[in-house]
Amino acid sequence: MSSIEHFSRKEITKSNPLFSSIRSVIETAFYGNNVAKIRHLTDAYALAKASPGTITTDLDVAHTNKLQLPTDAKILVTNDGAIVGRTAAARRIIGQQGVDPIFYSKLLREAVFEARTKQFYSGEVIVGLDEEFTVKSHLMLPADYSPNLYSYLLNFQISDAKQLFYQQSAKIDTGDLFIFADPDWKHPDFPDGVVVIDSLNNCAGILGLRYFGELKKATLTLAWATAHRNGFIACHGGMKQYLLEKKSYTLAAFGLSGSGKSTITLAKPKNNGDVHVLHDDAFVISKEKGSTTALEPAYFDKTQDYPMTSNQIHYIVTAQNVGVTLDEQNKKVLVTEDIRNGNGRSIKSRFATPNRVDHIAEKVDGLFWIMKDDSLPPLVKIDDPSLAAIFGATLATKRSTAENIRTDTANQLVIEPFANPFRCYPLKEDYQDFKELFQKQKTACYLLNTGDFQGRNITPEETLDSIEKIIDGSAKFSAFGPLEKMSYLPIDGHEPNFNDRHYLQQLLTRLETRLTFVQTCKIEQNGYDRLPDEAEQLLLQLLDRLRSYSEALDA
Repeated sequence: MSSIEHFSRKEITKSNPLFSSIRSVIETAFYGNNVAKIRHLTDAYALAKASPGTITTDLDVAHTNKLQLPTDAKILVTNDGAIVGRTAAARRIIGQQGVDPIFYSKLLREAVFEARTKQFYSGEVIVGLDEEFTVKSHLMLPADYSPNLYSYLLNFQISDAKQLFYQQSAKIDTGDLFIFADPDWKHPDFPDGVVVIDSLNNCAGILGLRYFGELKKATLTLAWATAHRNGFIACHGGMKQYLLEKKSYTLAAFGLSGSGKSTITLAKPKNNGDVHVLHDDAFVISKEKGSTTALEPAYFDKTQDYPMTSNQIHYIVTAQNVGVTLDEQNKKVLVTEDIRNGNGRSIKSRFATPNRVDHIAEKVDGLFWIMKDDSLPPLVKIDDPSLAAIFGATLATKRSTAENIRTDTANQLVIEPFANPFRCYPLKEDYQDFKELFQKQKTACYLLNTGDFQGRNITPEETLDSIEKIIDGSAKFSAFGPLEKMSYLPIDGHEPNFNDRHYLQQLLTRLETRLTFVQTCKIEQNGYDRLPDEAEQLLLQLLDRLRSYSEALDA
């Protein structure tokens, strides 16, 4: 599947649903005299290297030939100011309650007009790396932010004639993606900037925000929405396939940044088998076939775990919001591990992962919801499709430095459905999609707690060992107290005690939090994200069983 870039003149009419006021405002800006199109990564590199504020390190970029870069290309560093994460509060989704398309079209018209005297660069990429799902995206940025355009062309796959899979894919009835960004924009009514998403018309305006992640996630938001409308499940998670001696096992792990999603996806297997990695952040699942397609070739990775001695530094192409210092040879190198600020980031090439693939034809065998819920042991199995979808819709976790939020809310437990804060359609549609995946594709569901349990931290080794036991068939599950269709994997030091009233109350509180979220969804935004009634009913049943069990202990 591929998107539409060119229209016949008879299709360019008011009645064509692919056009909207906002889309016309944004796309038109791309054709102005102040916009120069960048067609090659070598040109993008040269512009980024010469840009004000760019630091050209003395670190060589690996695989320059395969990346279509100059052979002497170096890792480039750029740094933002106070804001070094995504600003969720800035997002406005056209179609949601209170978001007036007429108002935001006018706002964008004025922003484009004010920017007319500035030099802009534009580029285009492919989002979706297999002919089963692929669309084209266009981005324009002011010249002073050419390093972000360079990172964008690296993060996604720059559009050129070599992508035969795109040329050969069947067109879908949707337009290309168009994104206008002006980080210098200011408006008294929007001190935190604004991100306007018109997902039905595949366009976005990003105003007053410098952080590269805004460009990446706006693109993925539009691509996921397009996939959702065309028979795919939108996935903010990691996907890998274990290749064992007698079988394969395809695993999907869903979690927010900082939850362990990338660690799980990119970890090497401890058994004798091999592994294929699809991606650690963004992919789609075909509802018809159960197959999966990666949306990006590169990785937008945190650098907090990569000191200069790490072999992962070798695969970095650009870095953002990190420090630079001189080593013993007087060479400019990176200062990582979030010493400068939280959420230091890098664009790492696909070569960071051996055996990288862009498409997996086999269905998903196991799906893991990654939580940071201290009422759950490290690994819980869910045997009911509806209950599995409910726990995905009420995924409980904690925010990280990847987001621009108040520090006093950073460690609070929050509900983020399906670990995807970038959804721009009703929540019940994702609920039905995942429930169908568990039912029709017979995908197994597990909950992973990567935080702490009963006051003890759950280590990455414990998490990875638990997953490998499932894959090699050695996992032996025990009943999760009185809760039917739920069981857990016993791990030393992390055993739930169902005779402990304090623990039972903690579990009750967490389930009540989920119930409150489901009930709130019935009211907020006139029920825009209302879930099917069975979600509330099943949670009430779990609470009733747990309360009855607790009362029986007192009898």
